[in-house]
Amino acid sequence: MARSADALKIAYLAYLAGERRASPHTLRAYGDDLDRFLAFLSVHCGGTPDLEMLAGLKPTDIRAFVAFRRGEGLGPQGLQRAGAAVRGFFRFLAREGLTDNAAAHAVRTPRLPRHLPRPLSEDAAVRTIEEAGKRDVPWLAARDTALLTLLYGAGLRISEALSLKRGDAPLGESLKVLGKGRKERIVPILPAVRQAIDAYLAGLPFAVAPSEALFLSRHGKPMQAREAQGLMQLLRSRLGLGERATPHALRHSFATHILAHGGDLRVVQELLGHASLSTTQGYTAIDAGRMMEAYTKAHPHGG
Repeated sequence: MARSADALKIAYLAYLAGERRASPHTLRAYGDDLDRFLAFLSVHCGGTPDLEMLAGLKPTDIRAFVAFRRGEGLGPQGLQRAGAAVRGFFRFLAREGLTDNAAAHAVRTPRLPRHLPRPLSEDAAVRTIEEAGKRDVPWLAARDTALLTLLYGAGLRISEALSLKRGDAPLGESLKVLGKGRKERIVPILPAVRQAIDAYLAGLPFAVAPSEALFLSRHGKPMQAREAQGLMQLLRSRLGLGERATPHALRHSFATHILAHGGDLRVVQELLGHASLSTTQGYTAIDAGRMMEAYTKAHPHGG
């Protein structure tokens, strides 16, 4: 009896959760995409999807699914994710020795428009960190200052900063960071970052075990990303900054400002944990744009 495609989907999601350590969000999204894919096949191919049906699919069948989802109003980002879910599913089937059908890999989903990161100016980044230290509760002010100094001074993602443990501090001259895809990288730590973390810990009113979160909420629970986002929303309102002033903007600012002061592109790639140099090259486009803007304003014939 042929194995049902639904059972194979469940096995694939278990593999993602167990071996690939996919996030709950990814598991939900991929599960939904594959449910829609299998529901489409039941109509498109006429019958309950099973391994035999999956093995016999052609690129035209996969294209039909992409066209169907586009017709339902799914945008480029959603189509990209659906394509990734289906390709990953077939890679899993090949890995398990069940079927090596390359049909899904022969179909391209729409490319996403590339959005360049939007950093803060050096002055705005500094003012943001200074403003974070003006809260009424001293230890929370020190926490906010330490967190934002870490994002700007070491280029961490907010998820990376909030995943640090109490045992990671006091910080040394470098820090091991677990980034996307569970890839480790070593990030140098500036004295200003170490001092900000030390000041936060000195006023922390909770006893925290080494295995517990470094950054805590007002109630002593692990600080959540939405709290950091709310902090930046408050700060940009106070300082009159635009919507681009987010926690992630400080990471962008870290990279852009290093490059603006002569930093090496590949070094910045390593510091940010980018798998591809092309991702990091987006920051050079930002800097070039700013230089051209400054040039046209300053040159006698620029106007």
